Amino acid sequence: MVELYESVPNFSEGRDILVRGELVRAAQKAYWLDEDADPDHNRTVVTLAGPRPKLMDALLAAVAEAVGKIDMRRHRGVHPRTGAADVIPIVPLGRTSLESCRDLAHEVAHRIWEELKVPVFYYGLGESKRLVDIRSGRATPDVGGPLLHPTAGGACVGARPALVAFNVILYDTDLVTARALARTVRETSSGGLRGVQALVFQLTGGRVQLSMNLFRLDETKPDDVIAELERRGASLGAQEVVGLCPALAANAAADGRVLEGRLAAVAAGRASRRAEEVADGEHRALARRLRETSGALMRVGAGQDAFLAAAEQSAALIPVLRAGGVLDDDAEALLDAAARGFRAAISTATAALYRARVEALDARLA
Repeated sequence: MVELYESVPNFSEGRDILVRGELVRAAQKAYWLDEDADPDHNRTVVTLAGPRPKLMDALLAAVAEAVGKIDMRRHRGVHPRTGAADVIPIVPLGRTSLESCRDLAHEVAHRIWEELKVPVFYYGLGESKRLVDIRSGRATPDVGGPLLHPTAGGACVGARPALVAFNVILYDTDLVTARALARTVRETSSGGLRGVQALVFQLTGGRVQLSMNLFRLDETKPDDVIAELERRGASLGAQEVVGLCPALAANAAADGRVLEGRLAAVAAGRASRRAEEVADGEHRALARRLRETSGALMRVGAGQDAFLAAAEQSAALIPVLRAGGVLDDDAEALLDAAARGFRAAISTATAALYRARVEALDARLA
């Protein structure tokens, strides 16, 4: 099966809708899953997926747009940053390994330097640098440099497992108190929640935001963070998932923003277009059903029943599309990754409640 990767490039522009549009258009050389822009952070997070060649082409095209359109000398925003194409993580999907992601990350880094003359810092799996070290100026580029690009700065590229970028608004909390609260949830050698990075930002309108990356999702999920904040007496406002959230970690804030739902939706949409090309009555009907299916999968809610149904649907689409002659390698890999991700999110209690359905799903995925 095709090796499938996710990338979530973070660009230092969240206010100019025309620049954001150019970034997204360039990125659509791979399978576009999501765009999430924030004017306070002045940052846009784009979520992409695809096999290695498509993802490589998409990333290089999007980074080239960022280099041409974003001038870091004039950039203003509350989020720390190193460059126009600030952070470019490569994340495994389905059966792809982290080592394969690291190999791809290094190839992306060398092409960014060779083709765009933007120096690159390595971070993530197997690397010695952390983003905090790079952004503080305590590191030199691993590829290119040593000086940063005069307008585009530098890029941080690396492989990592899936994480959730999760923000919470804190009510009736000043910055000093909020920063103290962030220290209590942030993972340190002496305590905190496992796999939590946390910063505090002052947003427009006097709002205080606790901004977190949850990078050990098997140990700490968004609901675990909320429970800890409530235990500490914090007054909580809106919760926000930035980008997409793997089903395994999804809570109510991830309704309609579930990664696996977007993967399956893209596959169904791709198959729909292939069916339309056949142009007979049977395939036109199939194309219509696939468009409806794609729309529903795009908006999958965060809940056990929804995850089980989406896992079944994703797995069942593979033989259906194959029988219709509209299944290609990319669509199969996307659907397989989606079905396996949804299955991993099904709890023991849900599996016991729907034993026959789950056993049938597991047989399909074996």
